[in-house]
Amino acid sequence: MAIMDINADLGEGFGVWELGDDLALLDVVTSANVACGFHAGDPLIMRRVCAASVERGVTIGAQVSYRDLAGFGRREMDVAPAELTAEILYQIAALDGIARAEGGRVAYVKPHGALYNRVVRDAGQAGAVADAVRAYDPSLPLLTLPGSAVHDAAHGLTVVAECFADRAYTPSGALVSRREPGAVIHDPDAVVQRAVRMAVDGTVAAVDGGEVALKARSMCVHGDTPGAVELARSVRSALSGAGVTLESFA
Repeated sequence: MAIMDINADLGEGFGVWELGDDLALLDVVTSANVACGFHAGDPLIMRRVCAASVERGVTIGAQVSYRDLAGFGRREMDVAPAELTAEILYQIAALDGIARAEGGRVAYVKPHGALYNRVVRDAGQAGAVADAVRAYDPSLPLLTLPGSAVHDAAHGLTVVAECFADRAYTPSGALVSRREPGAVIHDPDAVVQRAVRMAVDGTVAAVDGGEVALKARSMCVHGDTPGAVELARSVRSALSGAGVTLESFA
C-alpha cells in the first residue's frame, strides 16, 4: 500500500501582504513548510501558522531560503558555504523557537525556490544546507528531489524524496524552470491524474512525453497558485480514493 505525505509552502505573506490561504490548506496537508522570514514570512505570520498547525496536528517544517525578500527566494544567489550554513541555521532556529512556544517543533527542513533547485545540482551548496541541519539537529530530515546532490552531501542525515503534483518535469527528473512556459501545470484534472500516478506507480510524464521514474515519500501542492485550495483538496481526495495512506514522513 502506498503511503504519501502532502506538503505545502505556507506562511508566505509579509506584513499586510497576504499570499495564499494558510488556514484552509492546513485542513488538507499533512506537513507545512513554513517560511522563516528570508524569502517571505514574518514573526507574527510564523507564529500564527505554527499555532494553527499544532491545533490541526500538521507537522511543521522549516522552509529555508536565500536571503531574498524582494525576489521571493526565486533568484539564484552566490553565497559562500559558511555564510549559507549560518543563514540556514538562523532560519531553522527562529522557526523552531516559535513552534515550541506554540506547543510544536520543527520536524524537518525543506529548501525553497532557487536554493531548492541549486542544491539539486550543486554539491557545495547542498553541503552547506546539510551542515546547518546537522549543526542544529541531525535527526531532522531534509526534503529534496530524488537524485539531488543533497543525498550525497547528507552524511548520516535522513533525506526524504519529494515529488510535485503541479510542476512539469524534464526528462532527467529535474523540475522545469519557472522561467519556461508550462513549468506550472494549472489544469486540475491533469494535476490530479499526475498525483495519483506518482503516488501509486512511482512515475511521471516528462515534457518530452517520456516517462520519469521517481520514488517519493512526500508530494508538494503549491499554495500560491490560483485555485490552490480546491486543487489541494482534489489531490488529497484522489489519493485517498486510490488507496494511498496519507501520513507525514516526520
